[in-house]
Amino acid sequence: MKKTFKLEHPKIKVPRVVDSIKHDIRKFLKKERQKALPEGTSHWGFDCKLGQSEEVAEEIHLSVLTKGIDALVVDNIMTIYVEIMPRAVVSDAGNESFEEEG
Repeated sequence: MKKTFKLEHPKIKVPRVVDSIKHDIRKFLKKERQKALPEGTSHWGFDCKLGQSEEVAEEIHLSVLTKGIDALVVDNIMTIYVEIMPRAVVSDAGNESFEEEG
């Protein structure tokens, strides 16, 4: 998902537009997590970038994506670029411990 969001809207206030952006991101993540994993992988990981534009976007962790959006809104930045790229993650550590406990 590579998308540039504009916060300016003639009828919708900025906080509602921000909520809509966050909803779109959560919906995308849910859709990607439901896809079938490639053979030999354990879960989906996401590479994220956030910024005012594609040129100045910085890599961030998925867990701070919404906080980063809020920080941009506080700084009165009216255009937000979000890039989320899914990747399959191979993780064998810990799988045996779950099987033994179960």
